[in-house]
Amino acid sequence: MAMDAERRQAELIEQFSAQAAALSSGPQLAALVLEATSHPALFAFSELLTLPALSKLTGTQYASSLDLLRLFAYGTLKDYKSNSSALPALLPDQARKLKQLSVLTLAESTKVLPYDQLMQELDVSNVRELEDFLINECMYSGIVRGKLDQLRRCFEGTICSWKGPHT
Repeated sequence: MAMDAERRQAELIEQFSAQAAALSSGPQLAALVLEATSHPALFAFSELLTLPALSKLTGTQYASSLDLLRLFAYGTLKDYKSNSSALPALLPDQARKLKQLSVLTLAESTKVLPYDQLMQELDVSNVRELEDFLINECMYSGIVRGKLDQLRRCFEGTICSWKGPHT
């Protein structure tokens, strides 16, 4: 199963890479970043940052799209919130994706994630909303595997999908 997920990530990266190579204008490339960061099955963004076509956004009015892509590759929702004034506003699909990526980042560093920490990191107001998100948006989508421990108020999980190499 992990191999299928990795293969799917590679296919999506290849698809977006080919699209980026065919584009030349800032607005088109910014739209491609929007599409990639909104894609429900793409969770690896670091390879997209290396695309020569996207480097054309540097120093333009669309540079914030490149910054947003960098955030999706290496950051979390908390990072977005601390820099939101310098980044494009998130669409609902992007906000959900960034929350999913935040769970991945947290699960990479520790196996047991306290609900209180997750609620703060994900900007979720109650346990029910958190558990629904973890089940429906993280476990069912295949990015993490784990169990919810309501008694200890924590999520015990392992990552199934990856964001790509961290620097």
